[in-house]
Formats: sequence, structure tokens, C-alpha cells
Amino acid sequence: MASRTAGRVWPVLALMLNALVWGVSWWPFRQLQSQGLHPLWSTALIYVLSLACLLALRPHALRFFASQPLLWLLLAAAGLTNVGFNWAVTVGDVVRVVLLFYLMPAWTVLLAWPLLGEKPTAGALARLALALAGVFTVLQTGDRGWPWPEDAADWLALMGGFSFSLTNILLRKLQHAPAEARIAAMFGGGALMALAAGLLGVAQGVVNAPPPPAMGWAGLALGLGLAFLCGNVALQYGAARLSANTTALVMLSEVIFASASSVALGAAELAPRTWVGGALILAAALWSAWPRQEPGERVALGAE
Repeated sequence: MASRTAGRVWPVLALMLNALVWGVSWWPFRQLQSQGLHPLWSTALIYVLSLACLLALRPHALRFFASQPLLWLLLAAAGLTNVGFNWAVTVGDVVRVVLLFYLMPAWTVLLAWPLLGEKPTAGALARLALALAGVFTVLQTGDRGWPWPEDAADWLALMGGFSFSLTNILLRKLQHAPAEARIAAMFGGGALMALAAGLLGVAQGVVNAPPPPAMGWAGLALGLGLAFLCGNVALQYGAARLSANTTALVMLSEVIFASASSVALGAAELAPRTWVGGALILAAALWSAWPRQEPGERVALGAE
């Protein structure tokens, strides 16, 4: 028993490292933004670096895209996850963004039926209702009857969370594809979708063009890229050695890291409705990840 427990410590710590990287990533993204580098350009740089490292080790990782068309959809979903989350935490209330991003049970119920053929059970519908009650509470401002996203950060967080859930479901459908192909799709998506969104944003006048290279932001961007690369390696290590339910539960620590760091640094406001709504959303997520579930319902949350 002791050896089994000891064997779980390192995988759990690896997953917590990944959650820590994502949970505090809002701060370097905001620092880069203050130096003129929009989070879309930062995201593109991070994943270009990650993809280059992967291809250096697995030069044939891209060849599987011809025989696995779903890898292209995974590329788009993983890329939009990063576009939504990284942009949202840079411009919005961090705790609010993370809570809306983790609206996983709702999106999973809606997507698993058409994509995996998993009809929602009574438990899944109950989790959906609980999660929706939480998001309505978070979005309720008190001066309007129907809760609705307030700004771009809310919409980006919701889009990122939806894409995150789709990413997890596609990873299940592609579980027999080579691991390097799935990782290449996720890294490539982060680079390509951020670059495409950045170019579109520049054309629409909502995103600034990248600034000239400077040691200040280039060093910080490189450090952030290495942190994300280490986080992804830690995720692959931990998730391969623990059950999907355990992975999902540990990855929810990202909410704690994001909340603690953002409140400490004045980047979030914990209003009473945020506490209540957040508790409902997290309760739905915990319920979704709990080991005792109905057969066939399990969809991992931690695959950023």
C-alpha cells in the first residue's frame, strides 16, 4: 500500500505543476501585454517553440494528419482553447474567467451525445443543471433580469471552455492515434489559431501588431514558453499514470492557483455571487470527475 501511494505522488505533483503553470500564466501574459505584445502573439510564440521541440524529437509527427482527418479538428479545438483562455485572463477578471472556462460538465453533456454517442443520464443532466446554475449566478450583475456575458473576456472564457471540452472528447476519439500526432495537433493548433486570430484582429483594429524584438519581452516570452512546455510534459507524465477521474480532480487545483494569485495581486474581485456561482460550477466539475460514475460517462477535464 505504501509503495502504491508513493508511486502516485510524482504523477500527482506533475499534474499540479501543469495546473500551476496555467493558473498563474495570467501574470506573464499581462506583463507581456504591458510591453506591447498581445496575448495572441505570445501564444503563437509559445506553441511555435513547443512544436519545434516536438518535431526535433519526432520529425514524422505531422505525417499522420493525412490518415487521421480528426486531427485537424483537434488542431482547431486546442488552438481555440488557448486563444480563448490566454486572451481572456489577460483582459478580464481572472477568477471569473477561470470559473467560466471550467464550465466543463455542461459542454461535455452537450458534445458527448453527438460525438461519442453517449446519451445523457439523469446524473449528467443534474450536473448540467448545477453547472448552469453556477454560471448564471456568476454572470448575474443585479441590474438586469437575464444573466449574460458582460464583455469580451466572458465570451472568450466561454469559447475557450467549450473548445477545451471538445478537445478532450476528440482526444478520446483519437486515443488510438500515435501520441506524437495528437501532441503535434495541439501544439500546431496553439500556434496556427493564435496567429490567424492575431492577423484577423490586426485587420479589424482590435489587436496591435507585434512590437519590434526587444530583450525585455523576448526573454519573458521565452521563459513562459519553456514553462508551458514543461507543463505539457508534466501533464503527459501524470495523466498517463493516473485515472482520468484522478487527473480531472487534480487539475481543478488550477482554479485555486489562479484565484489565490489573482486576488493577492489585485487582478480579481471575489464578490458574493462569484463565491456562490463558483461553488456550484466546481461542485458540478467535482461531481463529474468523481470515481463513482455511470459507465461510459467519463471524460477527462485535464488536457490543456
